[in-house]
Amino acid sequence: VQLQASGGGLVQAGGSLRLSCTASRSISSINIMGWYRQAPGKQRELVASITSGDNTDHADSVKGRFTISRDNAKNTVYLQMNSLKPEDTAVYYCRADLHGSNWFYYWGQGTLVTVSS
Repeated sequence: VQLQASGGGLVQAGGSLRLSCTASRSISSINIMGWYRQAPGKQRELVASITSGDNTDHADSVKGRFTISRDNAKNTVYLQMNSLKPEDTAVYYCRADLHGSNWFYYWGQGTLVTVSS
């Protein structure tokens, strides 16, 4: 599975961005799609995830501000980010988790989000 992330950029605090992650194959059977982020000097952390059954989970730090969603027809997962804060500045990555005999993880390239104060 190849993943292409896009939508990052520079935005002022309080602004919005929508990230997209488009897969090279159908995502309807991908068990979990997730958005992660890594800020300078920090570990990569899970921001939000969505299962093939459309169950979603969001990190406490983004609840009420970020929303993950998927469009199976477009093989794309989105992360709508509202009320952005400077601490949201990071490289954002998408990941596809596939469960077969084992779990397999596929990462997309990152997209940089910079929130200015």
